[in-house]
Amino acid sequence: MTDPWVALAADTDPGEQVGALRRAHEVFTSAGRLERPVRTVVGESWLRSARARVSPDGAPAVEFGADELGPYREAHPLARAMPVIRELMGAYATDGEHLLAVCDAHGRLLWVEGHAAARRRAGAMNFVEGARWAESVAGTNAPGTAIAVDRPVQVFAAEHFLRPVQQWTCAAAPLHDPHTGRVLGAVDITGGDRLAHPHSLAFVQAVARAAESQLALLAPAADRGAVRLSALGRDEALLVTGDRRIRLSRRHSEILVALARRPEGLSGEELLIDLYEDESAPPVTLRAELSRLRRLLGPDLLHSRPYRLAAPVDADFDTVARRLGSGAVAAALEAYAGPLLPGSRAPSVVRLRHRIADQLRAALIARSDPGLLADWAYSPWGEDDLAVWRALAGAVPEGQRPALLARVRGLDAEQGG
Repeated sequence: MTDPWVALAADTDPGEQVGALRRAHEVFTSAGRLERPVRTVVGESWLRSARARVSPDGAPAVEFGADELGPYREAHPLARAMPVIRELMGAYATDGEHLLAVCDAHGRLLWVEGHAAARRRAGAMNFVEGARWAESVAGTNAPGTAIAVDRPVQVFAAEHFLRPVQQWTCAAAPLHDPHTGRVLGAVDITGGDRLAHPHSLAFVQAVARAAESQLALLAPAADRGAVRLSALGRDEALLVTGDRRIRLSRRHSEILVALARRPEGLSGEELLIDLYEDESAPPVTLRAELSRLRRLLGPDLLHSRPYRLAAPVDADFDTVARRLGSGAVAAALEAYAGPLLPGSRAPSVVRLRHRIADQLRAALIARSDPGLLADWAYSPWGEDDLAVWRALAGAVPEGQRPALLARVRGLDAEQGG
């Protein structure tokens, strides 16, 4: 097979492949062993699903009721792309007895549209608006896996981790913010075995590109002139100003974070204290960094006496703080791409990093929503967070509790609790 992301080679018999995959699935779920003909992308997803304690006979939960779903998706950035997605996929889905679906970055289905009979059938496995299909709760599936690996993927029949889903085939592609590159969600086409074709993967990938282009075109005029700073979950921040995308060095990232937090400006002495652990760092070192940064950004953006940015900065860490302040915990978690400049040891960055993470995790624990807690617990930064794992074990239905309590006991022993 030339493309490992396509489910079936041209010369493969779908019926034979389904049988072989079902046998491989039974071996994996009973003995934990991967066998042919499981593709690498599927095998890696099965392993992630098993580590997340997904039950092969389970079903995704509906996390958004009708009263929550409407306001959430209307405010979601992907709402502006839906007209294009419907134009490109609507007739194809209805005529082919398929479904088109769009989910957010946490795998929650925001729109599920298409053939009426297919929607009724899909409802039996909770493939419905408001349900969460992230890998950590629904196992291997096209939208969840596309988000997990951040690339288009096709999942055929018994490649799905959940047995009730193995009568379906789907293809999905991630959708990104055209300005920051952040994953906003995924677009998916779901149906029968006829979708097990390279064309369906190429089709959904083309739809994703068109949707991202539409989002870029629809950016408000004020937004196009804004300065955006993305520093969560990355050691080198990304600055977007006009049509320029500037990847900053670690030190320049720290400077921009410090200046974004203080729009009134900072003196050289204040910046030295914010940025350097070693208080003996000479002022000339900082001046040299600021000179290089000014050449990179241009003199119109970075001013001096005091050092300040000439335009307001829309920083991703400020977005998280604003949403938490308004009580929008799910939206705050959606915007949280990871710890702020995780490799930085600059004192002001370390303080802000801990403050944001502590406030968000406290809000999640207080909300006691199992889906939101799972998003944090199964993330790279939350996998050892004992308090969140305890809260998750207390929030899930009793049948799911033993595996989580085992994880809690293991973490407690590791951390000497």
